[in-house]
Amino acid sequence: MPHQTVLKFYSTLKFLCVFNLALMSSLVSVCHSQADDQPEVVDIGSRRELFVDRYLIGELKNVALKLHTPQLMPPVSPARPHGHYATVLHAGDKFQFYYRGDTIPGNHWKKGWEQYHAGEVTLYAESQDAIHWSQPKLGIYPDHPTFPAGNVVLMHEFLVTHNFTPFIDTKPGIPATEKYKALGGLAYQPNQHLDVKKRRGPGGLKAFVSPNGIHWKKLQDEPVIPEEWGKYFDSQNYAFWSESEQAYVCYFRRFINGYRGIARTTSQDFINWTPFVEMKANLPNEHLYTPCTQPYFRAPHIYFATPTRFMAKRGAATDILFMSARGDAPFDREFTQSFIRPGIGESGWANRANYAAIGIHQTGPAEMSFFLTGGRRYAIRLDGIASVNALLAGGTLTTKPLKFTGNELEINYSTSAAGQIRVELQDANGKPIPGFTLEENEPIFGDHISRIVKWNNGSDVSSLQEKPVRIHFAMEDADLFSIKFNQK
Repeated sequence: MPHQTVLKFYSTLKFLCVFNLALMSSLVSVCHSQADDQPEVVDIGSRRELFVDRYLIGELKNVALKLHTPQLMPPVSPARPHGHYATVLHAGDKFQFYYRGDTIPGNHWKKGWEQYHAGEVTLYAESQDAIHWSQPKLGIYPDHPTFPAGNVVLMHEFLVTHNFTPFIDTKPGIPATEKYKALGGLAYQPNQHLDVKKRRGPGGLKAFVSPNGIHWKKLQDEPVIPEEWGKYFDSQNYAFWSESEQAYVCYFRRFINGYRGIARTTSQDFINWTPFVEMKANLPNEHLYTPCTQPYFRAPHIYFATPTRFMAKRGAATDILFMSARGDAPFDREFTQSFIRPGIGESGWANRANYAAIGIHQTGPAEMSFFLTGGRRYAIRLDGIASVNALLAGGTLTTKPLKFTGNELEINYSTSAAGQIRVELQDANGKPIPGFTLEENEPIFGDHISRIVKWNNGSDVSSLQEKPVRIHFAMEDADLFSIKFNQK
């Protein structure tokens, strides 16, 4: 083969190789681009999902997320708690209330650090409805003139009774003797009270267990969460078993960059805890005095937080915020406004006057309650913290692609007399699915905690299980609070 022909052949071959490589690279790039453009599919199974964040939201048109305001109700009777850092638990057949007291009334506010905490105790009450409470005579400690009812469950535990916070342990396989667990304690401030620490022992969060929430014992003498983590744990530090995380989770107060903030840690045995993570939930120049973070009882994979916002330069005024979190994700601050304001009158604007207790519970067929200092109770509809809200002019919500388990779609909603909601199921690309279009949907109006969505052929959506679908809501003067797929 002539030399020039050989050169021309190899030149052509080289060109074809380069062209093919470029073409393949382009095709790979297009494939990657198309893969990247595929929308996320959220597997919700049969979980209840709330619109407290944008987790499910694909697109909003002329509708918006709205934070709702709880209604002030008549106070619990007798009014409690009087101190801060209270806990309300639901044990199935009764509610249990834990709150702080002083052996010498008013002693808590006196100067002198050891005196400030030495006389604190943990008091206990019971109720069938979380509104009317009784103080059982427990006989655990000798009668004390300040507590004639004898309802003291913990005494003589220095620092622990300042913020003793129990929970009912739902971890599978827990011994009956440890059905209840609790954390409590403070950290000593640097270079202060060293003589007290020498006599009283180390600070930090100490662990307790109980078979019934009344008779408590230490899990161990040493704190399970060291005092250097807290700075200074002077708050309500709550732990719980998280089914979604398969771990004990504790949210506690910590100073972050000079501001009161929130950190979290997890454990498998309630004794050994992972290095803490600062949540960095604060807005600029904002103090979050209490974490108040707990699983929502109707959707425990979503954590509700009702922290106290502390305004140091406004007479130490406080109000209650709302945040949410999903597992170990950061707090969602979709709503930055106050959830519960101090209210009319001087009492709500006094020094640290507003703290929400741990415990959000159903107190009626359609309501749940929050408990605040001074015996105040606020109520809001079930799932009713926030909604997707539409004005009368109308708008739409379209979810991200979802996978679900079940054969009926349940919604929690409210409309005006003139309003309505219509529901359409679409494929992952937003194309209406025959049989489930807006035109085939029965318009929904009214106000229900639980309403099954129906189309011309009925409510059965089982044919779409495990397939990516979008839920499209056309709304007029309406609120949508939650959705859930059920088995009939």
